[in-house]
Amino acid sequence: MITGVYRLLLLCALILFGYVPLFAQSSGLEFASHEVNADKRTGVSLSGEKALCFEDDMEMKFEFSFVPNQNDYFGYIFRITDENRNNIDFIYDKDSANHFKLICGNNYSKVSFNLPVANLYNSWTRIRIKVSPNKRLVHFWVGKKLYTQSINVSPGNCFKIFFGANDYGSVRTKDVPPMKIKNVEIAENGDAKFSWKFDEDAGNIAREALNEQNATVNNPVWIRRLHAGWQFVQSIKTKGAASVAFDNQKEELFIIGQDSLTKYSFGSHQVSREKYESGQHVLLRGSQSLFNKADGKIYNYYTDQKKVITYNLQTHSWDSKFNADSITDNWHTNKFYSAADSSFYILGGYGHFRYKNLIRKYHIPTKSWTEVVPKGHRFIPRYLAALGQAGHGAYILGGFGSVTGQQLLSPQNQYDLLYFDAKASTLKKIYQLPFPEEDFVFANSMIVDEANGFYYALAFPQHKFNSSLQLIKGSLSKPEYKPLGNRIPLNFHDIRSFIDLYYSPVSKRFVAVTMFRNENDITETRVYSINSPVIARVQKAAPFELSKLAKVIVGFAALVLIVGTVIFMVRKRLKKNGVTITRQPNHDIPHITVKHTVPSALSEEERLPIIPTLEEPEIPNAPEEHYKSTIFTFGDLRLFSAEGDELTKYFTPLIKELFLLILLYTLRWERGISSEKLKELLWSSKSVQRARNNRSVNLGKLKSILDNLPGCEIVKQPGYWSVVIDYDRIKVDYYDYLRIVKDKSKVDKKKIIALSNITRRGAFLTNADYEWLDQFKAEISNDIIDTYLHFANSIEIADDPEFLIQVANYIFYFDAVNEEAMTIKCKAFSHLGKHSLAKTTYENFCKEYKVIYGEEFKRPFHAILE
Repeated sequence: MITGVYRLLLLCALILFGYVPLFAQSSGLEFASHEVNADKRTGVSLSGEKALCFEDDMEMKFEFSFVPNQNDYFGYIFRITDENRNNIDFIYDKDSANHFKLICGNNYSKVSFNLPVANLYNSWTRIRIKVSPNKRLVHFWVGKKLYTQSINVSPGNCFKIFFGANDYGSVRTKDVPPMKIKNVEIAENGDAKFSWKFDEDAGNIAREALNEQNATVNNPVWIRRLHAGWQFVQSIKTKGAASVAFDNQKEELFIIGQDSLTKYSFGSHQVSREKYESGQHVLLRGSQSLFNKADGKIYNYYTDQKKVITYNLQTHSWDSKFNADSITDNWHTNKFYSAADSSFYILGGYGHFRYKNLIRKYHIPTKSWTEVVPKGHRFIPRYLAALGQAGHGAYILGGFGSVTGQQLLSPQNQYDLLYFDAKASTLKKIYQLPFPEEDFVFANSMIVDEANGFYYALAFPQHKFNSSLQLIKGSLSKPEYKPLGNRIPLNFHDIRSFIDLYYSPVSKRFVAVTMFRNENDITETRVYSINSPVIARVQKAAPFELSKLAKVIVGFAALVLIVGTVIFMVRKRLKKNGVTITRQPNHDIPHITVKHTVPSALSEEERLPIIPTLEEPEIPNAPEEHYKSTIFTFGDLRLFSAEGDELTKYFTPLIKELFLLILLYTLRWERGISSEKLKELLWSSKSVQRARNNRSVNLGKLKSILDNLPGCEIVKQPGYWSVVIDYDRIKVDYYDYLRIVKDKSKVDKKKIIALSNITRRGAFLTNADYEWLDQFKAEISNDIIDTYLHFANSIEIADDPEFLIQVANYIFYFDAVNEEAMTIKCKAFSHLGKHSLAKTTYENFCKEYKVIYGEEFKRPFHAILE
């Protein structure tokens, strides 16, 4: 009776699940191979500590494929060894005519073959092997093709079975081809005995479904995880306003720097740099690059000068140079290459308070520029749109702009999908997306799958600095889309940031690139990847109406579920009273937890270039005890009340910026900020009356928050808004900083220690990024370095070498390649007799110098100590 109810319960559950859309999830295990060191390579032991024993024929089958674009493919796919150390090995030998071979004992068998390249990389190949100890035969199937091989010795009946790397006795190996496996099954005399799906997404165990013979996996790269979440791949720093390009066939990412090209290979996971033979390259903010597979060259364009220059990857040279220029008039243009007419098309952009709707064409053979005015739908001026090449033209999605092109006249997010036909010179509107709850724009490129009617794009809200990227999949014909995978963290400032999306059809992976140029003119490029097809984020189901029949089914299923619950409780009570009820083992699929990390087989440390890092300063969670209240501006902006309550959490982004403007203008210029300046910086697109209303409302909210901070008050002085602070009741680190650096001639050791206590929380307003703030940040960074250097140069090394080493470290926090700080530190260590530490300091400095500037530091070590 109980069994019958459970079957009925299962049936109802299946009926219910019929109303839930299901999708296939990619699964399997990828093997870290020759691209990592031997200890990090992937290995699987199906047998664990004990061998797998059989009374009759043992048969194993599995599916495998190879990872494309790798440097080396040699190695063992599987190794089978018995208790007598007889081995059967399936290997890949790249140097042989027939790459795949089966080895029995010490001899090659007649099993030797190749697979078509398309099958090897783009699909799964099924392998089946049967070992018949009594007949001394091995049967081997590749797909439907059968090989039969006799063996000289009679193998035992107990086997150890390994895939990839292993450390077991005489069959130990670290030679692993870059492969993927899934659906491993073992049968005895035709009856299924073991089954491993390899559908995990984390951990070092592959579950076995029939007899709980779980396999152990070392250094796993779970394929399911690669499809569920973005994996952090690499971080690369370059000097200047770098740009980026991608070769989607060789899977190579290019970062164009001032004097060298940085290349990241997804195949080898290696970063390499090649110095330009043509000399220093002029990097202009707003210029962009792209790789042209038609001629294998990188093109760098700057529309302000109507100039395109090319880089030859063979000669390591640029064919020309840009002229030095002022700030661009064309930020975040979109571009694509048209093979039909050998031309680049450059669309849209922004600069000097105007959004652009120009479509410019650069004809490569003649090196000529023309402006295209398409027929059909009007192209609303915009930037931060996504563009994807398709057919004779390109799709254009969204962006931010205005009908007139003027920044002051109702700028807003755009959500239209357009198609620009370069051949016919027409522009067509496909549809308008519905307005979202939170506005968003797009990374520069989108991936178009025209055959299946989809596009893929990276969306993000542009109105906040601490933003995040979300991959979406949308229809090319209907105004609908859905999010895929997890989010990527993003620091966004439109004239300091650049984001792009690429796709490699070879390995079927999306590549996301974020670039951010900081106030020290260093561009950090962060690279992420996720495999296709991407697993969609779990969404709440949209409400839907059930038919009458469906309501009956659901009601009946609910009744059965209730009955099932009662039966479960009865069974539980019986078990508690000593009645044993036998049941089959339950192999639950664990909840997928997506973490924003690199694949476990490849540590982040291995992937990153050798760049010295500074320990993150500890940020206090509450104000110092001897002050009632505190305002921190170094590190994150944080305000603490007399009771220790953090008030910053009540700030909206606008109120936060308003408070900072009044605070900094008051303390730095000792007067405050005018209403006109507030309007210019915060409400430039609004009329005078609306700006005044907004100012009044937000000042009222700010004053209400500051009521919890006695001794801090916003007041209106003649012509200025300022803040009045009682410094006996409130500690303000920016005020203390100004008092220290104001007169450098009076700086002593006590003040240097006080300054270091202020700056140990971090750089000035680390996570605040406003254009008007750049001046403050640059001034503060320079003043801090100058203050430390002034003190260091005012005393002799012999006077206090230990403290001078600390001072040098303080300087390195703000300028990692400050030559004076390195000299002071080396001389101080040398004076203390710590010559090895002096040499290490010099060598670390040289490494950092080369990473940032792409060239060797010229001064030798002995010259530093003179």
